[in-house]
Order: sequence, then C-alpha cells, then structure tokens
Amino acid sequence: MDILGNRSYVEISGGAIHELPPLLVHAHAPVRRLDRMMDMASQLVEIEDLVPAHPLDDLAGDAAAQRKMDLAVNLVERYLGLVKHWQWGADVLEWIRQCEITFEHKPALRPLLHPDLWPHAGRASFVTLLEDKAVPTSGVDLEQAVGLRLTFRKPPAIDICSDQFLLYLDSTLGSAAYNAWSGKGGTPVSSLPPERFAVNVHVM
Repeated sequence: MDILGNRSYVEISGGAIHELPPLLVHAHAPVRRLDRMMDMASQLVEIEDLVPAHPLDDLAGDAAAQRKMDLAVNLVERYLGLVKHWQWGADVLEWIRQCEITFEHKPALRPLLHPDLWPHAGRASFVTLLEDKAVPTSGVDLEQAVGLRLTFRKPPAIDICSDQFLLYLDSTLGSAAYNAWSGKGGTPVSSLPPERFAVNVHVM
C-alpha cells in the first residue's frame, strides 16, 4: 500500500493502465412537465405562507404576487438541480456496479476486492477516483449526488418537498448521507491510484 500525504493507495501489479467501463450520464433527468412543476411550486409558496399578503394595498399586493412568482421559480430551479444531482448519483452507482464486474474479470485487479475497499461503503473509493480524475460533471457535486441517490430510490416529487428542504437542506442531506455511507467502509479506505485507470464520460 502506497501512502501519499494523508491518503493511502492500493498497489496494483504491473504498469498497465486499466480501462474502466464508460460512465454513462443521462443528460435529461426524469421530471414532470415544467408547467405542472410551476403550479406545484406556487401551491407550496401559498401553503407555507412564504410571502405575507397585503390586501389593503394594491401596490403591495402586486409586489407580493411578484415575490410569490419569483419564489416559485426559485423552488423549481432548486428542484431541477436536485433531480440532476440524483440522476448523476444513479449513473455513478450503476458505473460502480460495472466496475465491479471489470475488477472481477481482470487478474491484476481482482486481488483489490478486499474488505477495506470492497464492497458496499468501500465503493466510495470509486467516487474519489472520479474526483481525482477531474471528470467533467457540469457543476454536479459527486458526493452530494451519490448521497441523494443513496437516500432516495427515485427522485422525490416536488410536491412532497418542503420549501426548507428545497432552499436549504437538499445539499446538506446528500452530503450527510454520503459521509455516513462512506464512513462505514472502515478507516482508512484505500484510494485507487488515478494514474492507473482510464475513465471516459459519455452524455446520453
């Protein structure tokens, strides 16, 4: 095992660069129609009474209506970001499953199937590998994305999300879920040396 800084890396025999399965990313996440999402977001703004009404002041009433519309738009944008992260998380976990198969079929990689790296929470080593390889993610935080996929089997509908979740808690929930999951792999979890692997990302 090689140690570099505060991280340890597994040793891989030989000097070959191993081609891992391509990471297939779905560009369009499964979402409802935008008009329906706007309706649901507007209902959420009304139900949560996020903008106080001023019925005796026409100008204030117009301003309140505009604020409600702005909040609804903001909630939809945050929701679409959540679904995008969830989809990335689902695609990364499927990629990890494909990597498992690849490791099983390569003699040089099969010995790495060790409890400190594999299975379950030790799969976080593959998320770290993607980060080390600086794969393009279009602004998606991989750990948050995987955490959201670990939390939700499918993307939660916008009408079951609270305003607080969409505005403040979605990112912290994903990060907390990922940290809890990766922390179950034992300490330390050995990293995969990025220079020994080739990873390609294909947007579908």
